Amino acid sequence: MFPYLGATTPLYLLLAGLIVAAVIGRRLPVMRTLTTLVIWGVLGAVVVMLVRDRGRFDPYLTKVAGLLQTDKQEVVGKEVRIRMADDGHFWIRARIGGVERRMLVDSGATVTALSAQTAAEAGIEVDETPFPIVLRTANGMVNAQAGTIPELRFGTIVARRLAVVVSPAFGDTDVIGMNFLSRLKSWRVEGRTLILEPNHPQPVKPDTA
Repeated sequence: MFPYLGATTPLYLLLAGLIVAAVIGRRLPVMRTLTTLVIWGVLGAVVVMLVRDRGRFDPYLTKVAGLLQTDKQEVVGKEVRIRMADDGHFWIRARIGGVERRMLVDSGATVTALSAQTAAEAGIEVDETPFPIVLRTANGMVNAQAGTIPELRFGTIVARRLAVVVSPAFGDTDVIGMNFLSRLKSWRVEGRTLILEPNHPQPVKPDTA
């Protein structure tokens, strides 16, 4: 009936229910307490919906989700556990030198890849050769330069002297590739959780948990 509402239909229905409940509460004083509970319940449902489906409504709500840790990364014993994000991917909060980045885990990527901005801010030196590396990506062929990350760290995991490729063509996306995953003792996906176990667990720093 209202095709233009699309994914926001449940939100409009909740708001309509809120208005109806308020009107009933004003006309029937004996139901004010019950109506107040209903209103708070509807408001709570709206908040949950907005945070859960924030990409459909407002990109700024991702900041709220970050504060609520809906995309959670935690250390359990020697393991680092990453909860699947709403986009269906796993994202790691890693520190490269003094720079923190949210990095996409991609087992289909042979090598770890950094955006040009991340490489510059982290002080990653690239090999300036007249013949750049040519990579095949989902968006076609792109040119990239080779480099090395002195240290990449998150949770109990530390990778040193990690080879990377750097290119402006990656936009603002940084990717963890198989050359990183293959260094781990094990990695697996259980349900909606990625579990990473290092060979040599390191003490957890407060800003890399």
